[in-house]
Amino acid sequence: MPQEQAAQAGADWRLYEPLEMTPILTAALEAFYEHGFHGTTVRDIARRVGQTVPSLYYHHDSKEGAFVALLELSAAEATWRVKAAAAAGDGSRQKFMNVIETVVLHMAHRTRLAALDLELRHLSPPNRKRYAAHRKEIETLLTEILETGEREAVFTLDDPAETARALLGMCQSIARWFQPDGPLDPSQLAERYVRIALAASGAAHTPPNRAVRQRKPPTPATEVAAEKRQPRRRPAARSQ
Repeated sequence: MPQEQAAQAGADWRLYEPLEMTPILTAALEAFYEHGFHGTTVRDIARRVGQTVPSLYYHHDSKEGAFVALLELSAAEATWRVKAAAAAGDGSRQKFMNVIETVVLHMAHRTRLAALDLELRHLSPPNRKRYAAHRKEIETLLTEILETGEREAVFTLDDPAETARALLGMCQSIARWFQPDGPLDPSQLAERYVRIALAASGAAHTPPNRAVRQRKPPTPATEVAAEKRQPRRRPAARSQ
């Protein structure tokens, strides 16, 4: 299902199915993951998909064109999932937990796509700027959740924007080392990272959606009860 249709159809942001990609993009993703952008050639991609180099140029004007197409596919999916996860949360704490969870799930389920982020230095400035706008959209959403939660006393933060950048950087690094056959599956990994994120945001020991409690003024009955609990003082002895 295309990413735009998935977002409009209210698809489950936790459910991951195989991506619909053309044979060329599938071959390009394998090559970029194995050899990096610099080490991949157009001839290698064409050989993997069983086409000639000219036929590949018919679909993508360059190696960078195929690389950008994959980046945009990854960014579009990550963006709609993060937005859906945030919308499904009830209160700042749950929205925050959902966003961290879905970013980790994306990194674990789409490791090869997510790993392309490590090769951004090879993009031309216009393409790098366009992709950075997608990343900024997710960062801004997480920052706004943290700012709202700070006002509600859900989070304890010095700088919500810096915290958002640090947490997203932590999650994005998963693409460097995660292996599907490792000790943790994506859901277990997401649960662990959510706990880390809660601790980093100062929310690990706060109840969900904690409201700032205001002390009620004492009623006459409570004042009387408090007075009864006070120990009586003995009168001072008079001097003879």
